[in-house]
Amino acid sequence: MVMTNAAQPDLQRGTGLEHELDSPPWLRVESTLMATATAIRNAYDERLAGLRLTLSLASLLSYVADFGPVNQTRAAEHLGQGRAVTGTQIDRLQACGWVERRPDSADRRVWLVAITPSGAEVATAIADVDRVLRAELRAGISRADRQTLAATLVRLQQNLRPAATEVPGSTAINP
Repeated sequence: MVMTNAAQPDLQRGTGLEHELDSPPWLRVESTLMATATAIRNAYDERLAGLRLTLSLASLLSYVADFGPVNQTRAAEHLGQGRAVTGTQIDRLQACGWVERRPDSADRRVWLVAITPSGAEVATAIADVDRVLRAELRAGISRADRQTLAATLVRLQQNLRPAATEVPGSTAINP
């Protein structure tokens, strides 16, 4: 998605700023991306509140509904979060009666997380919320624009992988 001069925010238009790096921080693509991610998370959290869920809990419950029974490590890896956080989330879902822990017959040290019948009903409600909200989020954005955005975001993630392995403070700034 290329932003034309006519589509640029009023704060940038006519200011002599010719590159987004010359823009104030609130107009840079990274800031816009983070603000958009926050807005999306907040929208999901608001819509899921009626189900007593957040996006994180709904994601875990949906994952277990689709791929369970699953162990905590696999669920954490799928969700891109730590095992401890996932364990706390499983505890909350279990307290609601939506998942249960079962012993793993292949490894007595491991518990599997499985959906319960009431959890399956909630997972269906989550899918309904997701379907409606995604349609609202995508309004006026073509499939081609979404594909371009997705490709750009994947590239940003790839670019960040080496940065994530660098040792903090390893680059000295010369005064």
